[in-house]
Amino acid sequence: MSTLDVSNLILSLVLGLMTFLFIFRIILTWYPQAELNRFPFNVIAKPTEPFLIVLRKIVPPIGGVDITPIIWVGIFSLAREILLGQQGLLTMLARTS
Repeated sequence: MSTLDVSNLILSLVLGLMTFLFIFRIILTWYPQAELNRFPFNVIAKPTEPFLIVLRKIVPPIGGVDITPIIWVGIFSLAREILLGQQGLLTMLARTS
C-alpha cells in the first residue's frame, strides 16, 4: 500500500465516523433529557461539540431547533464525496500514480 492509499483510508474513516457521530447527535436532539456529560452520550457529544459551537455562532436556532448538526452532516458528506468519491480528487490522484 502506498502512502496515498493509507491517507485515503484514514481520511475516509475519519469523515465517515464524523458523519456517523453527527447523525447520532441529530437523534440525541430529539431527547432533551439525555445528559450529554454521561456515558454513552459523551462519546458522541465530546467530538462533535467543538464543531457545533463554531457553527452556532453563525447559524442561530430556527424556530427553537438547532440545525447545526444537519449542516455538519452535509459538510462532511460533501467533503468525503469531493475528496474520495468515484471522481474525487484523491481518488483520481491515486489512479494516475
